Amino acid sequence: MSEIFSESWMQALQQQWNTNAEITTPLAKAGFNARIAYGFKGEEKPRGMMVIENGKVIQAGNFDGGSLDWDLRAEPEKWQDWIESGFGLTRLGPAVATGALEFVSGNYRQMIRNPSLSHPFLQHFELMSAINQ
Repeated sequence: MSEIFSESWMQALQQQWNTNAEITTPLAKAGFNARIAYGFKGEEKPRGMMVIENGKVIQAGNFDGGSLDWDLRAEPEKWQDWIESGFGLTRLGPAVATGALEFVSGNYRQMIRNPSLSHPFLQHFELMSAINQ
């Protein structure tokens, strides 16, 4: 598959996301809209992004320079490890606490306390694993 967070990789994530009811249904019920970006620590801007409206990704690709609701960053090897090994709740807390996963923007605590957001958030890491198979 293509390079992580490239335009084609993000579009594959969009397809996986939009066909997964465990993500789209709770987010639609919550009226979730967001601009989410992903990238690497130390870089000025994220690499890839998605625009979500009512739980569905309506746009995915390269970061367009616009404002973001969520901007997630980690070292490339950490992303690769999480994509290959999975990223459940038991890994999320330590990743955030140690700074391995950095929320440049977005409220991690608010998200993790809301099951309609936290479950889809964790689930979307599993989708990332499916892209690289």
